[in-house]
Amino acid sequence: MLMGRPVAAKARLKVAIFSKHLQFVQGPALAQAAADLGFDAVDITVRKGGHVAPERVAQDLPPLVAEIRKHRLDVPMITTDIADAESPFAEDILRTAASLDIRHYRFGGLRYASDRPYPAQLEAFRPRLAALARLNEKYRMCAMYHTHSGVGLVGASIWDLYILMRDLDPARMGVNFDVAHATVEGGLGGWINSFRITGPYVRGIAVKDFVWGKDARGQWDARWVPLGEGMVRWPQFWEMVAKTDFDGPLQIHFEYELGPTREDTYAAMRRDLATLRAQLAKAGL
Repeated sequence: MLMGRPVAAKARLKVAIFSKHLQFVQGPALAQAAADLGFDAVDITVRKGGHVAPERVAQDLPPLVAEIRKHRLDVPMITTDIADAESPFAEDILRTAASLDIRHYRFGGLRYASDRPYPAQLEAFRPRLAALARLNEKYRMCAMYHTHSGVGLVGASIWDLYILMRDLDPARMGVNFDVAHATVEGGLGGWINSFRITGPYVRGIAVKDFVWGKDARGQWDARWVPLGEGMVRWPQFWEMVAKTDFDGPLQIHFEYELGPTREDTYAAMRRDLATLRAQLAKAGL
């Protein structure tokens, strides 16, 4: 930093709601609900069963985005079923999103075959991601691979994504870092290593929380809970984020049972949003 030059304040991170959790409202009602709940933005599902069907993206995404923006909300990203450049309607989706100045989209879904060596499979995935990166360059888009937890999932360990993406431009190919899933996979220090190795490829962050519990058969599994009531080390995570130049998109997910009524659902969403905003404010985000 040069002496005497003022330091610009870091812009507050805007919080988007993943529209999957408002699937029961459509069109103008989706925009109104997101605004009334207090969100800054909406991450629109452009996938089978989502708010926009992939085959109708050119017809249906522009008016929905216009409606959301009419409520002074951003649309920083969309969530898709895209796995690579050959996925159905991939180019239609990117072309339409780019025309609306939406520059990020979520993709993923790659899996390992259990009967083949993983290194060979990673080498086979690399050209597929490179081809998608070239398509992203054409439309000035950034693909963000969403990190889940689970057996056989590419990206569960997150280190494999670094191997796949390390030669690609992070402006075109990156990671949607789900810190809860990362904690499921590496609860003590693995999630920290995952975040650090991914570095500039962290282009989006997904927020939710979990605890370990036993199912009816006595087997341990991850159970989603309200934000701040689980095992994710939020103060430590946000402190790490604050030391980077991350500026979004940031999305909140609601995977736990929100309640039997729409009013209960909205109350839970407002509660988690307030918790997140308090966490971000404490970290200077």
